[in-house]
Amino acid sequence: MTDVTPTTEGGGGGKTIFGHPRGLVVLFFAEMWERFSYYGMRALLVLFLVQHFLMSQDEAAGTYAAYAALVYLLPIVGGAIADKWLGARKAVTIGALFLVAGHFAMAFEGSGGQQFITVSGQEYQVETVGRDANRQQFAISADGQRTPIEFTAEGLASEGGPQSPLPALTPHDQIEQRVVRDITGESTVLFAMALIVVGVGFLKANISNVVGALYEKGDQRRDAGFTWFYVGINLGSLLAKILCGWIGLTYGWAYGFGLAGIGMLLGLIVFQVGQPWLEGKAGPPPEATGAKFLGIPMEAALWIGGIVTIIPVWLLLQRHQLVETGLSWLGPMIFLGMLIWSAFFLKGEVRSRMLAALVLCIFSVLFWMLFEQAGSSLTLMAQNSVNMPSFMNAAQSNIVNPLMIVILGPIFAILWQTLAARNAEPSTPFKFSMALIIMGLSFVMLAWATTTQADSLFKIAFLWLALTYVLHTIAELMISPIGLSMITKLSAPKVIGVMMGVWFLSSSLAHALGGVVAGMTATETVGGVVTNPAQALATYGQVYNMWGWVAVGVGAVLLLGTPILKRMMAGVK
Repeated sequence: MTDVTPTTEGGGGGKTIFGHPRGLVVLFFAEMWERFSYYGMRALLVLFLVQHFLMSQDEAAGTYAAYAALVYLLPIVGGAIADKWLGARKAVTIGALFLVAGHFAMAFEGSGGQQFITVSGQEYQVETVGRDANRQQFAISADGQRTPIEFTAEGLASEGGPQSPLPALTPHDQIEQRVVRDITGESTVLFAMALIVVGVGFLKANISNVVGALYEKGDQRRDAGFTWFYVGINLGSLLAKILCGWIGLTYGWAYGFGLAGIGMLLGLIVFQVGQPWLEGKAGPPPEATGAKFLGIPMEAALWIGGIVTIIPVWLLLQRHQLVETGLSWLGPMIFLGMLIWSAFFLKGEVRSRMLAALVLCIFSVLFWMLFEQAGSSLTLMAQNSVNMPSFMNAAQSNIVNPLMIVILGPIFAILWQTLAARNAEPSTPFKFSMALIIMGLSFVMLAWATTTQADSLFKIAFLWLALTYVLHTIAELMISPIGLSMITKLSAPKVIGVMMGVWFLSSSLAHALGGVVAGMTATETVGGVVTNPAQALATYGQVYNMWGWVAVGVGAVLLLGTPILKRMMAGVK
């Protein structure tokens, strides 16, 4: 039941719902559907690239990383544009329209790649039937004979016998393979992804800024408000994993991607219909009235700029190594530039708070680098090395995270609000350090399971992956909604949009670096199926164990520095 109460002091007055400005409800549901579209597409993307286009795991993880990195990089520009010219409402609307177009375009999937293997001088086309873990593979000879095959730790196994053109077992080193790529289909899908990237650039930072605008400075409900907003994000993610993940792998990739597009359209409708409840918080700055660029009204010029930007983004998605290398340099340079600007051009507590915010952003890079393995290596691990429950598939394997956010998010929101009222809430640096330590320990636990809990087929129980995601959720609730709130509290007022973009830059850099980590877990596939399950499981364990202990160590360093950062925050908690 909705409880609407009379005016209370919040975001400049107005009615409230459950003690929060009622505009939070609009943003909750708008972002819920926007995240439904994003996470619905993300749940399927890496599996789609590996199984349909027959990309290697390394290339698919790199493409996903480049896409996600650009998704979090462009909000830096989008935030600045909204601050100076558009205002949040128009920026979000433009972004949503690009997103709707991109998600629906993802449904045009092309014919996909074709896989061929050569055994004893004879070439066979590999046919893979199905999209889930129980896929069946066949080797098709030149005369059309279909022979069931299976890749094991020892090599390629077939039924053998006098009627089979293949031997019962062919070692891995005696198999040659080639892939015929569907270039047109790949280019179309990458163009659709470029539309989504540009759309998120306009939308993401700005809808978060509107949440912050609903609350006055010093309002103790702010952290709780962002946590409720974060629950909306993850409710959308939960629905996406259940519906898009199931429909995509059961009925076809196009149906899953198309459903994600419908979610984005619903998000746009909610945002437009709910404008009266936002009470003008999303409007453009007064000085933007009548602004032009080369004689063209600024809004039209920015529309044109967004369309033009699609092309370089599309080209970058085809060359994911450039994104990884470029961000590895650009990210640190931007952080350094903001640190220098804050140190020399700001004064007093404003400078101190900005520096603290930037330091925490830098530490968050490692957290997101590991957290976002969920969209790449952990999804592939679920497909290759985990015994999934009968009612779930690999695209739904991350369902534990949004489910636990929906369950635990309100508890954390109430906890932070209760502790804040008693002046006992843990500081933001403490929350960040604990998030890193918990994240690291989750990967150490998962690595332990790969070495001690695997069955004869080199797979571990889903329980271990689920427990990993539970720990990820606890860590996430200590850093992500708190991070959004931190930016709105610590940033200098004139650059709050840029700083929200810098917060997303940490995620962008983390995705790029996360692609490198995911690439370290990659093993050979044929027709989208891992050729050596023993090697795959061992590789996951080795990589996760190493990076898990790195995260624990970095989190401990941040914990030791917490008292210094608390002083730099100058009373902001």
